Amino acid sequence: MRPQAWAVCSLFLLLLALTEPSKNSDFHLAGDYLLGGLFTLHGNVKGIIHLNYLQVPMCKEYEIRVVGYNLMQAMRFAVEEINNHSSLLPGVLLGYEMVDICYVSNSIQPVLYFLAHEDSFLPIQDNYSDYMPRVVAVIGPDNSESASTVAHLLSLLLLPQITYSATSDELRDKRSFPSLLRTVLGAEHQIRVMVLLMLQYRWNWIIVLVSGDEYGRKNSHLLREQMAGQGICIAFQETLPTPQPNLAVTAYERERLVAIVDKLLQSSARIVVLFSPDLALNNFFLEVLRKNLTGIVWIASESWSIDLVLHNITELRHTGTFLGITSKNVPIPRFREFRVRNNQAGPPTPNKTSTPETCNQECDTCLNTTKSFDTILMLSGERVVYNVYSAVYAVAHALHSLLGCNETTCFKEVVYPWKLLQEIRKVNFSLLGHQIFFDKQGDLAVGLEIIQWRWDLNQNPFQSIAFYHPAQGQLLHVSPISWNTPNNTIPLSMCSRSCQAGQRKKPVGLHPCCFECIDCLPGSFLNQSDEFDCQPCPNYEWSHRRSTFCYKRHMAFLEWHEAPTIFVTVLSALGFLSTLAILVIFWRYFQTPMVRSAGGPMCFLMLTPLLVAYLAVPVYVGQPTVITCLCRQSLFTLCFTICISCITVRSFQIVCVFKMALRLPRAYNYWVRYHGPYVFVAFFTVLKVVIVVGSVLATTTVPTMLSDPDDPKIMILSCNPNYRKVLLLSTSLDLILSVVGFSFAYMGKELPTNYSEAKFITLSMTFYFISSISLCTFMSVYQGVLVTILDLLVTVFNLLGISLGYFGPKCYMILFYPERNTPAYFNSMIQGYTMRKD
Repeated sequence: MRPQAWAVCSLFLLLLALTEPSKNSDFHLAGDYLLGGLFTLHGNVKGIIHLNYLQVPMCKEYEIRVVGYNLMQAMRFAVEEINNHSSLLPGVLLGYEMVDICYVSNSIQPVLYFLAHEDSFLPIQDNYSDYMPRVVAVIGPDNSESASTVAHLLSLLLLPQITYSATSDELRDKRSFPSLLRTVLGAEHQIRVMVLLMLQYRWNWIIVLVSGDEYGRKNSHLLREQMAGQGICIAFQETLPTPQPNLAVTAYERERLVAIVDKLLQSSARIVVLFSPDLALNNFFLEVLRKNLTGIVWIASESWSIDLVLHNITELRHTGTFLGITSKNVPIPRFREFRVRNNQAGPPTPNKTSTPETCNQECDTCLNTTKSFDTILMLSGERVVYNVYSAVYAVAHALHSLLGCNETTCFKEVVYPWKLLQEIRKVNFSLLGHQIFFDKQGDLAVGLEIIQWRWDLNQNPFQSIAFYHPAQGQLLHVSPISWNTPNNTIPLSMCSRSCQAGQRKKPVGLHPCCFECIDCLPGSFLNQSDEFDCQPCPNYEWSHRRSTFCYKRHMAFLEWHEAPTIFVTVLSALGFLSTLAILVIFWRYFQTPMVRSAGGPMCFLMLTPLLVAYLAVPVYVGQPTVITCLCRQSLFTLCFTICISCITVRSFQIVCVFKMALRLPRAYNYWVRYHGPYVFVAFFTVLKVVIVVGSVLATTTVPTMLSDPDDPKIMILSCNPNYRKVLLLSTSLDLILSVVGFSFAYMGKELPTNYSEAKFITLSMTFYFISSISLCTFMSVYQGVLVTILDLLVTVFNLLGISLGYFGPKCYMILFYPERNTPAYFNSMIQGYTMRKD
């Protein structure tokens, strides 16, 4: 053949080869190092049906998942961006192998495919340190159940796995999953955001709906743990029935859905937290629409918070407000155009797959379906997409380090998975304004968003209303929410309205959020640390009804400026001056018969204690102290006992002189010789001292505070109230002396007028007897300042009764009838009495 003909033939063969359909680049891309990708392009929530036939499931028979294809496109975009527009791996081409896992149905077969050699051979060895699997790392899958299954197998060879949306906190356990990393925050943080949202709007009465799988059970358990101590209660929790693969509603499923929705209608809780895969919610929300349930705030977990299929049911806007937790939106330049780009490596027919390398690497309608959702995908932003994008870049940066790359070239060498895993753990780089690095548990500290579902035209269907970052641990940049309520009011969801200040909570039923509000009574207050019990005020404090604090009580005691005090003080001053005048008169006329008949020197023994008692009146006024209380309990009663004993012995002595001296001369001589009157007074004085000292030792002289029974706001400050018992004993001695003195005085009523003191003693003793009994009775039934006033008044009147009632008439006779104060007059009176007796 001529050279020209050979050249033409060769050119024709080359053009023919270029026009041959190549392998579908959506799932395959050749490269120096391959990445495995696991995505949910089709969904089947019942993931074990295929096991009945012992075959790998055909994912394309299930419902298409636009979000899954969007995430797969993000991985393809990242790989191609690194290959074509990045100096990250110069001279090195990344490739990929992607498989549809149909949610949880197809997890094992793709992993075995990734672990095998190019010839699908997986050798059994005792050491895999030098083993080279098909891929160097795996991106995915999206849910925790599949991620756990895949991680158990990949961890055997320490093949790096980076999941982009599996949130289970069990995946943080590096002993069970040593090769697993995540570019999404764990469930702990996502549920923390839910709790913060409830606290933000003071929702404490919620409903929890969960799917019947591990995802629903574990997340509901985490929610209960995080709500503990936050004052949030669960009205009830229900498990949603698992739908059939074809989404046909069975009789059992219909019965369960009707029962759950009816329960929602009857409940007073308006907040529904829903943990479930999006695949299990379609029939539930159709039943919600059929029952016309409205006014609910739906809080979506990350598994369905940005589900486009559910959002496409526009009638859901009438059921209430939809809020969800999802990854932070990070726009990725040029990704939108790439997402809906036709497959340029294949024929013009849309996304038609040639013979696949392995099962479930085909999706005939994915691209066209994604194009139909392109507008809503564009408006909703790149949320989980960035998680996939950053995962690919993390592997690329690890390869950059492992291959010793510089700006122009990399040293291609064999990459063992366990070495790559070490490098991935150490990456730290910036990507689209965010720092990418993994913590000790293999998690990437990315932010979360709270989004609201919107159905307004030309608006983001998932509008961001708040941000959360684990470093701050709180909601940031909270925006107003468009509530689906009249006048856009914030929905209320409380079993009981908050109590007002000073009201305690009385639990109703089993839930601490259900309670009655009871006012704290006067004398108690509500402490912020205990909302269920009112605390009593301290002894010296008081509070009004429904109070949150106590205030100092008003201290009540007898004060100088009060009218009763002034009256008693003036009265005692007059008594003191009059007694002092009597003392002077008796001193001046000491040698006269009138003074001698009144007792002579013993009169001064009576007048001196009276003066001291008058001077003791101020101890009853003012704030009581230990000294004043001691004086009250001892000084007056001791002085008065001396006076009473003197009067008693004086009465006895007069009767003895006129009636008993002749009958008992010997006894009378002893009485006179041994100073019987003074011995008598001294004996009873000592006895009274013993009683007083015993009372001081038995009780206390420290002032006490007692509540005024008529006005609890007042605290009565007085001497020890137990002193009343001792006062009764002490008064009893004085009463006995007064009765004895009164008896002797009565016996001497027929004596000479100058010696008969029956009327004066009777007056004094009767008044003392009545006043003492009245005072003891009054003190036994009443407490307060009035007791002190009455005690002081009785004391002064008793003193006046002795000083004026006993000594007053004698002074009157001395001053105004001096002719009767002579020995002759007294002798004539005695002679007259003797003649009458004869």
